[in-house]
Amino acid sequence: METITEKSAADKLIARINLLTADSSPLWGKMNVYQMLKHLSKWEEMAMNKTLYKQSLIGKIFGKVALKDMLKDGPVKRNLPTVPGFEITGDGDINPEREKLITLLKEHTQYTQGFLHPFFGKLSAEQAGRLDYKHFDHHLQQFGV
Repeated sequence: METITEKSAADKLIARINLLTADSSPLWGKMNVYQMLKHLSKWEEMAMNKTLYKQSLIGKIFGKVALKDMLKDGPVKRNLPTVPGFEITGDGDINPEREKLITLLKEHTQYTQGFLHPFFGKLSAEQAGRLDYKHFDHHLQQFGV
């Protein structure tokens, strides 16, 4: 399975991000392209421990079991709930959001630590890289790129 810390995998994601336009529409879900880019930036900040979240009680109970399912080969299920702090509203210029996300993604290829996910709990660096890649792939597929 690909991981965000592999430069070749990150480069493929960046190429897909660059295919997005202000007119890109989701194939499912409620986010617009601006919200999706901002959502992924917030995720990257969490994944590199720039923003810290506490694990929820429900995550402490079910997080590890759900993580095993999430890390299996295959796509992420559609319309799963997100961390409340990652719910983005409104519209904006996608270009600065795209650039911020690409900068974070390039930085992440050099990052070799895990992080505390608010639902899944403590992730190893390997789990974090795999989950991060799957999360990006899921949202880019959501917008047809």
